[in-house]
Amino acid sequence: MNDPGRAHLFIPNADALMCSLVPNSPTKTFSYTKGGLLFKKGVCNLQNVTALSFLLIVYARSMDRMKKRIVCGKEMADSKRLINIAKSQADYILGKNPERMSYMVGFGRKYPQKIHHRGSVLPSLDAHPQRLRCRDGDVYFKSDKPNPNILIGALVGGPAYNYSFQDSRYNPGQTEPTTYLNAPFVGVLAYLTKPTIV
Repeated sequence: MNDPGRAHLFIPNADALMCSLVPNSPTKTFSYTKGGLLFKKGVCNLQNVTALSFLLIVYARSMDRMKKRIVCGKEMADSKRLINIAKSQADYILGKNPERMSYMVGFGRKYPQKIHHRGSVLPSLDAHPQRLRCRDGDVYFKSDKPNPNILIGALVGGPAYNYSFQDSRYNPGQTEPTTYLNAPFVGVLAYLTKPTIV
């Protein structure tokens, strides 16, 4: 983006992607739930939310440096608007939603308790010093009790379009923490702790 001679290869596509995320844009290709969560059909929706929120922030910072705004039909989007969309998604993930549910383990009053994660499901060595063989963990996985080890800070797949969230180890699409969910969200949170565009 620092080479103006090559910008024409990148900027129109980037602008179109940003317009596809602006809620009232005529070229919007992503839907939003009634509660305001960006939604794309499939399992593990928060992978889309975290990655796109990160891209919104990255592109907004670039737009701010260029003093640029994009036109999305009758909608105008400046850097502040893109940042606000990303922030609204982070707020939703952390509990500002109709269910008052945080999708980050250990954050807030209500968060996933039965995540699909071996290290969180199995007892610690202090609690169970004997060796666990391959199928010995099944009893813990099948338990109705919350996981014994809270994987603080892990982001899970998140809710369905209708806000439903099945807090179950048998539902990895909603309860499994993955690097492709958590990595972009770290970037989003890092920016939002000290935003340069307000």
